[in-house]
Amino acid sequence: MSISLNKKTGINLTKGKSISLEKAGRHLHQVCVGLNWGVIESKAFFGLLKSKDAVDLDGSVSAFDKDGQLLYTVYYHKTISKDRAVRHSGDDLTGDASGDDGRDNEIIQIDLPKVMPEVQTIVFFLNSYKGQDFASIPYSKIRIFEGNNTEVRDVLATFNLSAEQAFAGCVAMIMGKLVRRGNGWDFIAIGEGANTQRIDDTITLIQEKYL
Repeated sequence: MSISLNKKTGINLTKGKSISLEKAGRHLHQVCVGLNWGVIESKAFFGLLKSKDAVDLDGSVSAFDKDGQLLYTVYYHKTISKDRAVRHSGDDLTGDASGDDGRDNEIIQIDLPKVMPEVQTIVFFLNSYKGQDFASIPYSKIRIFEGNNTEVRDVLATFNLSAEQAFAGCVAMIMGKLVRRGNGWDFIAIGEGANTQRIDDTITLIQEKYL
């Protein structure tokens, strides 16, 4: 499922920056993280034609308690969390074939009041299913918005990833995390590549480095 983010783009986050998920003094309830990426174009026939390679990025979200213990993971094979607070829109196998279409390829929806009280941190990450590294993917972006997978009420922030030589060999991307702050939540942009192709291995890395 994809929806067009046709309202304001929100602030542009940079690595390590955070935003509070509040609006006009109130805590937000329904928040989504939209994932968008493009196919890899390669020149062929003496540079006259270009071939397009589909990119299958798997967006996942894992929830951890205050001690860093994994409570659940939501991804393409398990699209609803056990507390029913987190929902995944489903697997996109290709990416944008004709350039950035301004639509999300995958959407992770979080109903924040439903998140089980044991959850302290929620981490969002991508794995490249076919092992294509993030330096070769022309763009990958995340957008945090108030709403659900059919309605965008307000785009809070955007964060651009990949297409950098620093990500050569990286087949996973730790995008960012939600951290519980009292009765509210902060989103912290991470944007760091990893060479863990399997989701389970990426979760282990998150526990070691990002909590």
